[in-house]
Amino acid sequence: MKSLKVTVLDLAASGPSPSPFSRVMNANRASLMPQAVAVWCERRGHDVRFICYTGLEDLEAELSGATDLLIICAFTRSAQLAYALSNMGRMKGAITVLGGPHARSFPEDAAKYFDYVLGLTDEQVLDDVLRDASPHRPLGVNLAAAQQPRSLPSVQERWKFIAPTIAKTRVLKLVPMLGSMGCPYTCNFCIDAAIPYQPLDLQQIQDDLRFLVKTVPRPFVAWHDPNFGVRFDDYLGAIEEAVPKGSVSFGAESSLSILSEPNLKRLAGAGCKAILPGVESWFSHGDKSKTGSRQGEAKLHEVVEHANVIARHIPYVQANFVLGLDCDHGAEPFELTKQFISRAPSVFPAFSLLTCYGRGTPLNLDLQAAGRVLPLPFHFLNSGRATNVKPLNYEWAEFFRLVADLSRYSLSLKQVAKRSWANTSWAAKGLNMIRGLSSSKPRHYARVRGLMESDPEMKAFHAGTSRRIPAFYLDKVKKDLGPFWDHLPEGALEHDERAYLRSEETAGDAVAEVGVETA
Repeated sequence: MKSLKVTVLDLAASGPSPSPFSRVMNANRASLMPQAVAVWCERRGHDVRFICYTGLEDLEAELSGATDLLIICAFTRSAQLAYALSNMGRMKGAITVLGGPHARSFPEDAAKYFDYVLGLTDEQVLDDVLRDASPHRPLGVNLAAAQQPRSLPSVQERWKFIAPTIAKTRVLKLVPMLGSMGCPYTCNFCIDAAIPYQPLDLQQIQDDLRFLVKTVPRPFVAWHDPNFGVRFDDYLGAIEEAVPKGSVSFGAESSLSILSEPNLKRLAGAGCKAILPGVESWFSHGDKSKTGSRQGEAKLHEVVEHANVIARHIPYVQANFVLGLDCDHGAEPFELTKQFISRAPSVFPAFSLLTCYGRGTPLNLDLQAAGRVLPLPFHFLNSGRATNVKPLNYEWAEFFRLVADLSRYSLSLKQVAKRSWANTSWAAKGLNMIRGLSSSKPRHYARVRGLMESDPEMKAFHAGTSRRIPAFYLDKVKKDLGPFWDHLPEGALEHDERAYLRSEETAGDAVAEVGVETA
């Protein structure tokens, strides 16, 4: 195998992004897998350049110079930027590769713009790409491992890629680590729930923590597990044994069902400074919140009490909600969330809109078959500012009126002040202030609601009677991409929102034909 000049690009931003919150947080959105891929390429003798794009760099300058193989890792919100960069790379003679969540969720579309599209990726899949490293056009090759890798490169191996990334922010420097992959829960809207739960080697975790303590003063680990602490005693025991108490801080996503008070005391003692539990809905997903079949007011009362207990032990708490689930109707879910915000004042509420990410979950087949998925440009599929799923129990204008109202309430000066006052940690106070005061979501949702009522293009597009992308969305993509807008390949703003369903139907027809032939 000849030595290649490989550029690995982690898109932590979707375009130029100079906002105060982006300056603090975008470098901390770096993914772990691009770092692992860079290590695997180096192990095979290739010359690797690693870039984490946070929206602040001159990316065109960063990508200048010779590249044989351009590997881009992107979430769907960065897909349009990834497509533009692939087009730029191809024009300079590079072979282009897409990995990450977008490649897993929308492989049919990504194959139009990349030579290789990687699903679940391990060393063997990457080795196949490196050995071939040839153009595949007009359609790229889709490759995927049968499961997640059993192990990943250590923090020490990844450090040469981690260090320049965390150096891009002066305030908070998070080191990405994983204790497990996949998720034991079966939330039908979540891409991680489709991946079987797989714990990683505890000895490796301990070695990584020991390396960090020797290398960084008071390191802060961001556990990227979809649900940290499933094997609670094993993982906390490993952390407690590996490093002295108080020498490492960390944050993680977890479920309320794991966060009992004894576990919270142990987490706090081990250095947990931030925890992000999922409440999801007041009318479903009680297994994650340990509320069983309780719904509505009954679930609210229990979750409020639990959240306040968590906040007494962990300085920064973010509760995650999903808006627009099929179990919701009317104003009640939104009013219950307002009550939660008022009664758990130290907890930051984060709202996601139900979104269909292509092949991400089996639920998406049902949504596509029901004609409820819109061909919204990928740039807006970040679960935060738009949804491509028609709500089951709401008209569009009503839904965004309720979302805008809840967002205004949550991010009002009164609630931001209450949240800051209730937080016991100065770091938590500061982060919540930045998040609250820099957010433009209330204005965005209000504008979308107004357009849903007044703009014929928006009405027709969201009603499903027109596939023409409204000017509101086109203008936003153009503005956000900045200089990369001109590099978007033809057709890159449109996609087949039913590609997953069509591929399953085609596969079913093929199986039926084989059955007839062999009968």
